[in-house]
Amino acid sequence: MRKMMVLLMLGFVILFVAGCKKAPESTAKARQDFKWQVDQFADIRILRYQVPGFEELTPQQKELIYYLSEAALWGRDIIFDQNYRHNLKIRKTLDAIVEGYQGDRTTPEWEKFMVYTKRVWFSNGIHHHYSTDKILPEFSPEYFEALVKGSQGVKFPLEEGQSLDELIAFLKPIIFDPKVDPKKVCQDPSLDLVANSAVNFYEGVTQKEVEEYYARLIDKNDPTPISYGLNSRLVKKDGKIVEEVYRLGGKYGQAIEKIVYWLEKAATVAENDLQRQVIEKLIEYYRTGDLKKFDEYNILWVKDTESVVDFVNGFIEVYNDPLGMKGTWEALVNFKNLEATKRVATISANAQWFEEQSPIDPRFKREKATGVSAKVITAAMLGGDCYPSTPIGINLPNANWIRRMHGSKSVTLENITYAYDQSSLDSPFGKEFTYNEEILERIKKYGSLAGNVHTDLHECLGHGSGKLLPGVKSEDLKNYHSPIEEARADLFALYFIMDPKLVELGVLPNEEAAKAEYDVQIRNGLMTQLVRIEPGKNIEQAHMRARALVSHWVYEKGKPDNVISRVKKDGKTYFVINDYQKLRQLYGELLKEVQRITSEGDYEAAKNLVETYGVKVDPELHQEVLERYRKLNLAPYAGFINPELEPVYENGKIVDVKISYPEDYVKQMLKYGKEYSIL
Repeated sequence: MRKMMVLLMLGFVILFVAGCKKAPESTAKARQDFKWQVDQFADIRILRYQVPGFEELTPQQKELIYYLSEAALWGRDIIFDQNYRHNLKIRKTLDAIVEGYQGDRTTPEWEKFMVYTKRVWFSNGIHHHYSTDKILPEFSPEYFEALVKGSQGVKFPLEEGQSLDELIAFLKPIIFDPKVDPKKVCQDPSLDLVANSAVNFYEGVTQKEVEEYYARLIDKNDPTPISYGLNSRLVKKDGKIVEEVYRLGGKYGQAIEKIVYWLEKAATVAENDLQRQVIEKLIEYYRTGDLKKFDEYNILWVKDTESVVDFVNGFIEVYNDPLGMKGTWEALVNFKNLEATKRVATISANAQWFEEQSPIDPRFKREKATGVSAKVITAAMLGGDCYPSTPIGINLPNANWIRRMHGSKSVTLENITYAYDQSSLDSPFGKEFTYNEEILERIKKYGSLAGNVHTDLHECLGHGSGKLLPGVKSEDLKNYHSPIEEARADLFALYFIMDPKLVELGVLPNEEAAKAEYDVQIRNGLMTQLVRIEPGKNIEQAHMRARALVSHWVYEKGKPDNVISRVKKDGKTYFVINDYQKLRQLYGELLKEVQRITSEGDYEAAKNLVETYGVKVDPELHQEVLERYRKLNLAPYAGFINPELEPVYENGKIVDVKISYPEDYVKQMLKYGKEYSIL
C-alpha cells in the first residue's frame, strides 16, 4: 500500500490557511455567492464542492463522467458492509425511521437521533471514520424502539420470518452496548489485531491463522507479486479457512454487477483506445476477481496520461485492515485541471534530481525515478471510502513493483482544497493557535500554495521515492506500515519544500513560503490535531500517527539546539520554530531512518518509532487544546455532498449532461439509500 490518500479533511490545517487561495478570475464571480457549508453536527461539517470547467468539457467527456459517476455511486453498500457486518441493517433501519416516523420531530431526542444518523452516514457505518471508535447514541434504547414502531409506510430490513420486535432486540446491543464491537480497527500490538477489530474482512479466524494462511501463499522471491488478499474476505467454514472473493457471482456480486454495467457504458464513450482498454481490463478483473488482472489494469491505467477524464474504482486502500492487506472499496471521478497541472508537472519532471538529492542511504535509492505522472484534477464525483470525507491528494497504484517498473499517477484535488479554504474564510482558528501576527500573516500569504506544494511532493514524489530490498514487502511492517509510509512521504515533502530548488523551479516564490508550511506542520503535529482525540484516548489513525511521529521526533531531537520552543503566552501553549534550517536537517535525518525501516522491513524499529513518538498524548496539553477549541464552536472534520449529474437525451441518446449542487445532506443520503442499494 504505497499511495496513500492525504486525508486532511480538516478543518484545522485548512483553517490556518483560509483566505490565502483565490479563485481564477474566470470562475471567481460564479463562486463568490456559493453556499459552501450546508450542515454541522457533532464533530463534522458538511460542505459542497464545485466542479469548475465541467461545462467546457465535450459532450462525450460529460457522458463518460456520467457513466463513471454511476459506477462510483453503486459501491456504497460495499463500503458499509466492509466497515462492519451489521452496518447495512443499521443504515436501512435508520433510513426507514427518517422517512417514516410519524411522531414529534421537534424534540431534543429526535435531534439526538438525527445527529447519530448523520454520523453513521458520514462514517459509512457505526464506527468513527477517523478514530474507528464505535459511535454511541445520546438517545435511549427505549426511544429507538419507539422510533421504529412509530414509523409507517416504510420497509425495515427484516430477514425472512423476522418480526419487528426481533429486529429491535437484535439491533439494540449492537448500537447501544459500548462493549459490543467497540473498535473497527484495533492497533494494540499486545492484542490479537484480527479478533479485536470489528471491520468485516475476517470471520472466525485469528491473527495467527491469517498470517499463516498468507505466508503459505506468498512467494517472497516473486518480483511481481499480486496484492494477496486485497479483494477478499477470509473466513473459517466447517473448520477450513477460505477466501470469499469480491467478484461477479461472488462476494458483493450484486453491487459489482451494477458497477460493471456502468463501466461497460463508459467504455463505449472512452476518449481514446487506451482508456477503453483500461476500463475493459477493470471489468475483466471485476468479472473474475483475478488479482493478476488487477495488476494488468493498473499498468494500463498508469500509462493513460493523455486522457482528460480519469477515475479510480476498486478495492484499493488497506488502512481499515489491521494487517494492512484487505482493500476497501473507493471511487473518484475527475478530469484534468490543465492550468494547475503545470505546477506538478514541473515537480514531476525533476523526479530524478529529487531522488538523487534525497538524504537516504544510497542502497535504498531508485536508479531511475520511473514514470511519476502528476496532475492537478477537478473531482466530479466521490464514492465509497472517498465519500463523504475525501482525500486531497492521491498516488496510485500501491503495488511496489508496478510503481518501480511502470510508474505511478499522482493527483491533487484542487477544487476540494478550494472548497475547504472558502468554507473557512472567517474562522477564528488560526488566530487562536498562532503565536504571533508575523507567523499568522506569513501563513495567510503563503499557506495555501505551500500546502498544495507539500501535497504535490508527498504524493507525486514522496510515496514513489526509494525502494525495498529484494525479498522485502510492505506487509512486513504489519499494522505499522501505514503510519510509517505516511511519515516517509511527509518527511520527503518537508525536507525538499525548504530546498532552494523549488524557488529555482518557480514552484515556490521564496523561502518564506516553505517556512509557512513548517509552521503549520509543527503546530498541527504537536498540538492542533489533538482536537480530534477524545480525552484519555491515544492517537489511532495512520495519518495522525505519522504527523505526531514526525513532529515529536524533531521536537525532541532539536531540544539541545532549541530548534523548536514550547512557550506560554497569556496562559496558552504555543510551539515556535527558532531555526528552520536545523529543522530541515532533522527532517532529513528522520527520513533516512524511516526509509531504512521501510526498505529493510524492520518491524521492531517501526513499532518502536510509532509507539514512542506517534501514539501517546500529553493529557495536560490535550485538555488545554480541547478547551480552547471548544470555545470556537468549530468542527474538526469535514466532508462533502456530491453534485448531481442529469443526462439530457435526444432521440434516446445522451447529448449533454447538466450539473447541479444540492444543499440538503439528509436528502442526498436518503436518495442514495433508495437508488444505490442492492446488498
